[in-house]
Amino acid sequence: MNKQEQVMLNFRDLFNKLVWINKSKMESSLQGYKPSEVHCIEFIEKNVDSNVTKLAESMYMTKGAISKLTKKLIEKGLIEDYQKTNNKKEVFFKLTQQGRVIFDIHEKLHKEFQERDESVFEHVTEEQFDHMLNFIELYSTHLDTEIKKQGLDIMK
Repeated sequence: MNKQEQVMLNFRDLFNKLVWINKSKMESSLQGYKPSEVHCIEFIEKNVDSNVTKLAESMYMTKGAISKLTKKLIEKGLIEDYQKTNNKKEVFFKLTQQGRVIFDIHEKLHKEFQERDESVFEHVTEEQFDHMLNFIELYSTHLDTEIKKQGLDIMK
């Protein structure tokens, strides 16, 4: 196995391990909510004037899938839609009080996981962080180019 294969295998293993270790705590704390619903709530809270297009792009889902997801979140009373007085065409989303409760639980869990993992990150130097971040950016840009080349369109 060459180093490129090792890196990819290790990335997948690391990601799967992270999901697995966090899963039971996430599921018990956010019982009744799917990960896509929670991540949609997170995006709406952290991004002013969130709409279907912005959500689709950030979550790598189609606009149709986001429309179904936001409709479900509205029905559950977690988000509400609104329009601006100067733009009656576009629909935006914001959290309800109940949606903020879910957001706060999710944020608390992320902070807990970050604290759990601090013992590893406290030993990483600035230079090591910079190298990792540069590699991630390089690879992400490459994948963006490949997505465009293959004609994959999130906006369908």
